[in-house]
Amino acid sequence: MAAALRLSRWHRGATDTNPSVGCLIVKDGVILGAAVTAPGGRPHAETQALKLAGPAAEGATAYATLEPCSHHGKTPPCADALIAAKVARVVVSVIDPDERIQGRGVAMLEAAGIEVCTGVLETEGRSELAGYLSRKIKKRPQVTLKLAVSADGAIGRPGAGHIAVSGPLSHSQSHLLRAESDAILIGIGTALADDPELTCRIDGLENRSPRAYVLDRHLDLPAQSRLVAACKWPLNRPLTIVCNRDANSSKRQLLEAADVAILATGTDDLSGLCRQMAADGVSTLIVEGGAAVARSFLAQGLVDRILLFSTPLTLGTGAVAAPFDRKTIPDGFRLVRSEQFGPDLAEEYERRQ
Repeated sequence: MAAALRLSRWHRGATDTNPSVGCLIVKDGVILGAAVTAPGGRPHAETQALKLAGPAAEGATAYATLEPCSHHGKTPPCADALIAAKVARVVVSVIDPDERIQGRGVAMLEAAGIEVCTGVLETEGRSELAGYLSRKIKKRPQVTLKLAVSADGAIGRPGAGHIAVSGPLSHSQSHLLRAESDAILIGIGTALADDPELTCRIDGLENRSPRAYVLDRHLDLPAQSRLVAACKWPLNRPLTIVCNRDANSSKRQLLEAADVAILATGTDDLSGLCRQMAADGVSTLIVEGGAAVARSFLAQGLVDRILLFSTPLTLGTGAVAAPFDRKTIPDGFRLVRSEQFGPDLAEEYERRQ
């Protein structure tokens, strides 16, 4: 199961509304088939692994990180495929909370005489599937607040544009996080100050850039910005601006003409925005821009995970103060991981359950 969970990470962030699931078909200690949910969400991992195993799957054990589906969607149920292949045993890490499944896959397998073992490495499985589980259970994405803070407690300088507070190794980790996430969000202050693209700039993973959201009450984002341009061909990546209902109609027309989606629901109800994101299939969200935006997400209890990069750089007098640093982590979070990337210390915190 540990191998299946590692495999499931391969396509995290690339499987559309479906979770990235890993599956191994094993017989007599030999892996006959190993697969992960395909980009776009189909085919599912189980059917691919069974195809690789072929007739030898009969009598084998299937290890799946998520309960095999039991409903007819765009493809037949994976539970049916496992039954047809005559596997002897299915080992599952996490039961699927989807209302169409919720144990029905397990029931189908057991009714066919297949031995089923559930809850294997469930804690690790729930961690790997955290975004999908959040969307299905909480009806909102898993939210990661990412912040880089200088040694003197700042995140930038007013009017200085983008400042690389962290080093190149930390940047690579940030872009890997983008590749594994469905969406990224910033405020209009960051958008105007930095003029970012919010893309994944790791060679070979450019097409894994997350969809982008900007909190922009009055539609101040220029239609000629780099962010708007970066969402066009060849990435064809959705960009959504969240604004007030009374935002300027002329600005709206210019942005919509540039293929920008406008969500006029207001920028204060972040819980409502997250529910809308989940309804649109967003399972994982990175909040990356601005101290005010970070404080708002924290104040509304929407942050599940904090990724904090503490750097030796100093920004001096007049710099923009960070909403917190590693000595003032918000209440309710616990440290789960700490790594060094060059001179930068990266710490991951999770909300206590």
